[in-house]
Amino acid sequence: MVEVLADYQLVSNRAAGIIADQIRATPRGVIGLATGGTPVGAYDRLVALHQTQGLDFSNLTTFNLDEYVGLSPDHPQSYHSFMWQHLFSHVNIRASHAHVVSGLAHDFDQACAEWEHRIEASGGIDLQILGIGSNGHIAFNEPGSTLTSRTRVVELAERTVQDNARFFDRPDEVPRTAVTMGIGTILEARRLLLMATGDHKAHAVAVALEGPVTSDVPASALQRHANVHVLLDTAAASQLNSV
Repeated sequence: MVEVLADYQLVSNRAAGIIADQIRATPRGVIGLATGGTPVGAYDRLVALHQTQGLDFSNLTTFNLDEYVGLSPDHPQSYHSFMWQHLFSHVNIRASHAHVVSGLAHDFDQACAEWEHRIEASGGIDLQILGIGSNGHIAFNEPGSTLTSRTRVVELAERTVQDNARFFDRPDEVPRTAVTMGIGTILEARRLLLMATGDHKAHAVAVALEGPVTSDVPASALQRHANVHVLLDTAAASQLNSV
C-alpha cells in the first residue's frame, strides 16, 4: 500500500498514528525502530501522544535497525543517543526493553548472532519502521547486499557517508562501518512501514517500488513482503508512475 500525503508533517502524523495503533493493539508487542531525519517527526508525535493521551510504552519491546561501529552509546551521534534524545527519555519504555546494538562489541560475529537470537526470542518484530537512503539502501544494507542477508557489519557506501556528514562536525569524523539488521531479517517482520520525504528521495523510491527486485537497490526487496505500508510526501512520490 502506497499512501501519498502533502508534506513531511502529515507523513509524520500518519506514521505516528500507525505506530500508536500497533502499540495499543499489542501492548506487549515488538516494534523495530529507525533513525535519521525522517522518523523524528513521528517520534515527536508519539511523545505527544504519550504525554497527552497516555500512550503506554511500558510493556513494549523495541529493536533498532543499526548503529555505527566505533561510537560509544553516549556519543552524541550514536543511534543509541539519538533514540534516547528523540523518544526513549520522553516515554515510559523500560530501558531493558529498548534494544540498540552496540557499536563497540569485542566480537561482532557473536554480537550479531546474539541480536538475531534476541529478536527471535522476543517473538519477532510486529512492525518494522524503515527509511530509504538516496542510493536505495534500507537500514545500512548498501547496494550489493544480498536480499537474504542477516545482521552483520557493513562498509558504508561513499554516498551514505556523504549524506551522513551533515550530522558531524568534520567529514573525517563520519564512521565508515556500521552494524545493521540484514534484509532477510527485516523481511521477517510481520508488517513494514516505510517513510520517505523530499525530492532527493524520489528516484530511490521509484526504483525501489516500481523497478526490478535487485540487490543493486536493496529497498526493492520490500516488493517481496506481503504487508508493506509506504508513506510518502508529494515530493518523494514525484517520480512514481502509478501515483
